[in-house]
Parts: sequence; C-alpha cells; structure tokens
Amino acid sequence: MTLSLPGGRSDLRRRFALTVGGFGALAAAACLFAPLVGSTRIDLARVFDRSQPFSANVDAQIFFVARLPRVLASALVGGSLAAAGAVFQALLRNPLASPDTLGVSAGAALGAMIAIVVHADFVVLGVSAVPLAGFAGSIGALAVVYGLSTARQRGTSTVTLLLAGVVLSALLSAVNAFVQYVADFAETYQAVRWLLGSLDVAGYAPIAAASVPTAIAAVGFATLPRVLNLMSLGSDAAAARGVDVARTERIALVSASLATGAAVSLAGPVSFVGIIVPHLVRLIVGADHRLVLPASALFGAAFLIGCDLVARTIIAPVQLPVGIVTAIIGGPFFLWLLFTRAR
Repeated sequence: MTLSLPGGRSDLRRRFALTVGGFGALAAAACLFAPLVGSTRIDLARVFDRSQPFSANVDAQIFFVARLPRVLASALVGGSLAAAGAVFQALLRNPLASPDTLGVSAGAALGAMIAIVVHADFVVLGVSAVPLAGFAGSIGALAVVYGLSTARQRGTSTVTLLLAGVVLSALLSAVNAFVQYVADFAETYQAVRWLLGSLDVAGYAPIAAASVPTAIAAVGFATLPRVLNLMSLGSDAAAARGVDVARTERIALVSASLATGAAVSLAGPVSFVGIIVPHLVRLIVGADHRLVLPASALFGAAFLIGCDLVARTIIAPVQLPVGIVTAIIGGPFFLWLLFTRAR
C-alpha cells in the first residue's frame, strides 16, 4: 500500500474538512431519508404532529418504532465494522484483513449460538442474552488470538496473529456447526436467521448498550491515524520513528475488536462491510489514515443504511436479512478489486 501524506498542516486541515464534510453529509442524508421509505407510506408532517397522542398516530409509530431504530442501528454497525476493517488492514498490512480475520465474528457467532441453544433468557439493561453472549464471544476470541501471538515472544507477531486468527475462526466455526447439529429445528432456525445478519432491533435499548463499547473503541481509534501511517511502512520502520509498536498494536486490536463485538452483538455477522468500505474510501481520499478512518466510519454508516433500505423494500413486505444484501454487493466488488489490482 503506498503512503500518500498531505503536503502540509493547512493542506491536511482542508482535506480533512472536505472529507468529513462530504462523507458526513452523505451519512446524514441517509439517516434522514431512510426512515421515510418503506412498504407503507408515511407523511412527515403527521409524524411530528403533536395534536394527537402518539398511540393514535400511526405515522409516528412507524417512523419512531419501526424504522428509526433500524436506521440508527445500521449507522452504528456500518460505521463500527468499516472503521475496524480499516484498522485491521493497516495493522496487519493485509488488504484482505477484516473483522472476520482474527476470529472475532466467529467467536460472537458461537456465543450467540450457545445462548440460543441453552435458552438463556436474562436481560441486562434492556439487552437480551443473545447479543450479550455474542459480545462476550467476540472478546473471548480476541483474548485467545492475542495470547497465542504473544506467548513465545515480546510484542505481537503479525504472521502469528493472522495464522492464529484463521485457525481459531475455522475451529470456532466447526464448534458452531456442531452446536447447530445437536440443536433442535427451532433453535437451529433462530440461529441461522441470526447468523445471516439482521437489523430488526427491538427498540433503542440495544442501540444504547452497543454505543458504550463503540464509544470506547472510538476513543482508541482517535489515537491511531498518525501511527497507522507509520505502521504501514513496517513495524521496524515505525519503531525507528519513535512509535511504541506494542502499545499501538494493543490499542488497535482492542479498539477494533470492541467495535466489531458491539456491531455483531447488535446485528449479527454482517459480511463484507469491513473489507469493501475501507478500499472504496482509499480510492477516493488516498491512504492517509487521518482521512481514511473518519471517512470509513461515515461511509460505512451510509453504506449499511442503504443496504438495509434495500433489504426491507426490495421484496416488501418481506424483509431480507441485511447480510444477504451486503454479500451480494460485496462479493462482485471484491472480485473486481482483485482483478483490477492483478492487472
């Protein structure tokens, strides 16, 4: 990956303002437009009409209960996965890296599957057992991979990290398949629906709960852009320029995994967002992570809002899992990207 840094501080401020302003406007437009579109037409004036009670205002109920939570969840999940993908690709110096690479998504899927099979029905702060188990599984998978990559050496080996992530993903997927096999039909059906990725959230409590680890991850992401630019040149080159490589790797891994775990706990495994959005953003703004990270988060939010809009309208009133739409869009794009780079 070539490194393209702005020529000066004023140039960086100008490009940052244009990037955040442009992608922010796109995300804001998606958030405003998407709740108005659906199988049932609504009148925006009636949505905010206070002359009648909320219980009698059908338009307001559709807007605030059925559609707005999905849009907010889409923005949170899409932004989190896209930012995490950009961080993983820079940290591992691998354009194929994504939130799935280190087994984080597989761990979340296994945790959710176990919660479904054992019929866990507890609720914490308005969040049910399945998303909580998914989040715990994602963090557990990260702990195992990180422990394996640092067990016999000081610091983190990128190669060992990748290999451990691939092996753990395969192992957790096999365990997940076994759990599905021994489960009954109803449990397997519920698990398969969850694994396809869905943004049919029940109210605002799950979104608020997922916002907490996402906010912590955002604080970590804010410290990374400059050092990720140096890390893209290699760990040794970054260390020679004063970067604390081990500390940067820990912050990047924990932040990206928190963001991924929060996203997966809210929507299930949504594929391809963490791969294709950072690549699209780099085609537009270049490789400087001071621009790539915020642009990826904003464009990821707009992208997943658009995908969810397609998922709930293309064969309305039936609603597709959003993971199907992202896979249909992401697969051909990824093949195009591979062939383009090969040429």
